[in-house]
Amino acid sequence: MSSAAQQGKGPVTKPAMRKPVFVKADQLKPGTTGHTLVVKVVSSNTVLQKGRAASAHLRQTKIAECLVGDETGAIIFTARNEQVDMMTAGATVIIRNAKIDMFKGSMRLVVDKWGRVEVAEPAAFAVKEDNNLSLVEYELVNVAEE
Repeated sequence: MSSAAQQGKGPVTKPAMRKPVFVKADQLKPGTTGHTLVVKVVSSNTVLQKGRAASAHLRQTKIAECLVGDETGAIIFTARNEQVDMMTAGATVIIRNAKIDMFKGSMRLVVDKWGRVEVAEPAAFAVKEDNNLSLVEYELVNVAEE
């Protein structure tokens, strides 16, 4: 018996899993987190590959910038390590618990250790590439409180 049950508090329950709320690419905003979306990979471009496979203690680092999107728009997804292999052009993936990072004033979709990328069944939509959210430049403005 757990100590909480012995103290008369009843069984310990973990919080209920929330159902994912799927968002569309055009709903993404700077500084937001917890996005789950189904996207198609338009292109994948490896931007960094370092580390030696020969040494076991040195982890290999791979980073790719992938243009992903749905029928509402597109955004650049920064894929890391094993995510890079899933991001092949034409593949449909589900990106879970992603966040928006800012890179040189533009939005990037990123999945950190709390999120997940998984290959899904091919989707029937065409990516709206002419609405690329990563091409919109944002400027950080400090608002003075009065």
